[in-house]
Amino acid sequence: MTDFAAARQKMVDGQVRTADVTDLRLVSAMREIARERFVPPEAVGLAYLDFDLPLGGGRCLLKPMVLAKLIQAAAIGPAEHVLDVGCATGYGAAVLAQIAGSVVALEEDKKFAALAGGALGSVPNLTLVTGPLASGWAAAGPYDAILLEGATEVVPHVLCRELKDGGRLVCVFGSGPGAKATLYCRSGDDFGGRPLFDATAPLLPGFAKKPVFAF
Repeated sequence: MTDFAAARQKMVDGQVRTADVTDLRLVSAMREIARERFVPPEAVGLAYLDFDLPLGGGRCLLKPMVLAKLIQAAAIGPAEHVLDVGCATGYGAAVLAQIAGSVVALEEDKKFAALAGGALGSVPNLTLVTGPLASGWAAAGPYDAILLEGATEVVPHVLCRELKDGGRLVCVFGSGPGAKATLYCRSGDDFGGRPLFDATAPLLPGFAKKPVFAF
């Protein structure tokens, strides 16, 4: 039988802290939250390995290091309001709920949303909603920070408009080996982005670049 507590500690020590993740609230959350609760039953033995864990339908749980570094880059304060776009089965949302004041977890796949609801239970500062990921969830905004749990090939202008002035959005921008974890910041009506580190992730639904037809 897998010792999940030991596997969780090994993940934090070997994958997260060695990647310059120094936010102690984040490290504590990833040490406490049972990642195995958020994966398919047949994959629980893979819950703490160092890769994107497939969930089906082209979706995944982001590899722990990438998730941790994205969240740390968003610099989320304990009273801040956060939108988690593409929460899938809810692991990232559970981590965010430990470090933020309130979290809205958005998922468009009803199967994943149902799994997330079961895995998350009744987290008091977390609201799970369903709808198109690319539209965000303006009804509960504006947000101090937004996390995309996957990649986008287009600048997420719609989501950036749901940020407060000074708000931050983190995502993986691009596909393939040239993709970068990216931080966008809102200043008034302007948005600026800068690359943070090399990272890859499956493309989220609704975030693909439109095909260009040549004649």
